[in-house]
Amino acid sequence: MEIGIDIGGTFTDIVCRGGDGSVRIAKMPTTRVDPSRAVLSALDMARDEWGVPPSAISRFVHGTTVATNAVLERKGARIGLITTEGFRDVLEIGRQMRHQMYDLVLRPETPVFLAPRRYRREVRERIDAQGHVLIPLDQDSVQLAVDDLVAADVQAIAVCLLFSFLNPTHERRIRDVISARYPALPVSLSSDVDPAFREYERTCVTAFDAYIKPVVGDYLANMEHCLAAAGATVPLQVMQSRGGLMSSAIARQRPVRLFLSGPAAGVVGGIDAGRAAGFGDLITVDIGGTSCDIALVRDGTPLIRSEGVIDGYTVRVPMVDVTAIGAGGGSIAWLDSAGSLRVGPRSAGSEPGPACYGRGGDQPTVTDASLVLGYIDPAQFAGGTLTLQPALARVALESAIARPLGMTVEEAALGIHRVLNAQMAEAIRLVSVGRGIDPRGYTLLPLGGGGPMHACALAEELGIHTVVVPVHPGVLSAAGLLGAAVEHESATAFPRALSDLRSDELTPALRALDDRCAALMRQENVHDADIRHFADVCYIGQSYHLEVSLASCDPERIYQLFLAAHERVYGHSTRVPAQIVNLRAVHRSHPGTVAMAAMQRITPRAPTRRAIRVREHEGLVSAEIWHRDALTQHHRVLGPAVIEQADTTTLVDPAWSARVIQSGILLLEKEE
Repeated sequence: MEIGIDIGGTFTDIVCRGGDGSVRIAKMPTTRVDPSRAVLSALDMARDEWGVPPSAISRFVHGTTVATNAVLERKGARIGLITTEGFRDVLEIGRQMRHQMYDLVLRPETPVFLAPRRYRREVRERIDAQGHVLIPLDQDSVQLAVDDLVAADVQAIAVCLLFSFLNPTHERRIRDVISARYPALPVSLSSDVDPAFREYERTCVTAFDAYIKPVVGDYLANMEHCLAAAGATVPLQVMQSRGGLMSSAIARQRPVRLFLSGPAAGVVGGIDAGRAAGFGDLITVDIGGTSCDIALVRDGTPLIRSEGVIDGYTVRVPMVDVTAIGAGGGSIAWLDSAGSLRVGPRSAGSEPGPACYGRGGDQPTVTDASLVLGYIDPAQFAGGTLTLQPALARVALESAIARPLGMTVEEAALGIHRVLNAQMAEAIRLVSVGRGIDPRGYTLLPLGGGGPMHACALAEELGIHTVVVPVHPGVLSAAGLLGAAVEHESATAFPRALSDLRSDELTPALRALDDRCAALMRQENVHDADIRHFADVCYIGQSYHLEVSLASCDPERIYQLFLAAHERVYGHSTRVPAQIVNLRAVHRSHPGTVAMAAMQRITPRAPTRRAIRVREHEGLVSAEIWHRDALTQHHRVLGPAVIEQADTTTLVDPAWSARVIQSGILLLEKEE
């Protein structure tokens, strides 16, 4: 048996696939204080309800938000930062850019909280821009800096020296000193974490790596202990932000690569579902309880960006290009000082959760609004594991929204949906229209517990006429974990003008990167990998670079690919000298198949009816209520209708229709 578990802000999703291809799914509330408790509960459920003892588990794959949450909640380690003499304040100075120019109170726009000045130390050494040693490393200054930081009770140390990406000798000697004097103290070297130019970005990502290293290390060690205690002897694999898997042992060494772990798995699952339906150009919208994660997929391949944004701070880590906003089922609706309706970004989460959960929450959320509008069956929410209380939802909406705005509870609920849909549509335009891409040429693929409920409204806002609803969209991130490939990436600085480059110069540099990746893949017990090489290229004097595939080591071919990429991204290119900045190797195992559970067909039965509110009509309308298991390929459901299943609810708006295609996927189409 293979198990994939994705821990979200509100629900923990579980997918269990047997050797015969059978798939079982479940959702349970996330235990936010200790997420591993939900994992143990999932293992208990698999044993008691599915007859899957832990000893039968052959593979355990995990998507986690622990790295991201450590930053968002400021629960990382107290770290010290060691820099070259004279460069103590790089982390604070940043790029000397301010995005909020006219705020009355100016706040830091760089992550100074990672290592305040009292935890930053300088050492005497200097390496020049060609990687040559100008000033040898002063051993006494290193020992003094390390001892001072340990005396200040730091829990990890980040080391970022000038031009160490060209010559890491001094950084490695500092690590040796720390290991000899304080062997249990975690250390992050910039030459390991991010061996590339741009001093601030390299310092920043190295500090983030050290900040989350003890937290991630303790979390993964606890997960491994829980698995072993339950009787599962299988290795723990975790999802990286780039969309590949790695072992927990390697993840502890490179924790910064776990940012946006869960959303990346959702994109992997979405690509597989789109392929099964015959669509390669997709916009995936993952609407969970806390956030909405949006990604663009071109020709079956997700966009990978070289850096991401975590809590407003740029972190130079390769990741699936996912844009996240605070919009989900648990997002709280509220009125601002001007009396305008707002939704999110604050979320009720799973504890206490929306008011309708009956767990003490009293603030209205999107789930409360959906219940009032009639979209959700209170007895069948999350597969019947949680019975909702409509009366509590109405009380919360009436007191906080409807009465202050002088409207009915149903009108307030509809307004909450309209505001949320507008926010999500704007975020989708940001990743599509904002980059010169027309979303009307793409297919919308909703996932997460709330995705299919908002899909038709989002598609209409964007001019999209086709929506693909996977077989089990509510747990698609967990299913995607089982289909992801093991992947490792290694990069190195390689500053060289293309006009001066010889083809044979690239070979030894790429071979060194391949050796590093191959060693990591052997630790994963993968011996047959797909190997790809890339170069970061820019015009000489240009500050930002573009990634170019190294299908050929011919400098002229690399230059032509760079010009084409520049034309595609910026709309223009010019034949002036260019240079390589970095080289990168990516080794990837052959991907598996995403765990897609076949619908358990039940005896065909006529749909029931329920009164719901939709944005196209003033009052209540009668909608057909279908169970998705009862739909066959000859059914064509006309909106307004609601299609229910254990992990989600699909709302078919008026002027839309739904039909099941051969792969079991639900296709929503705009009626002409």
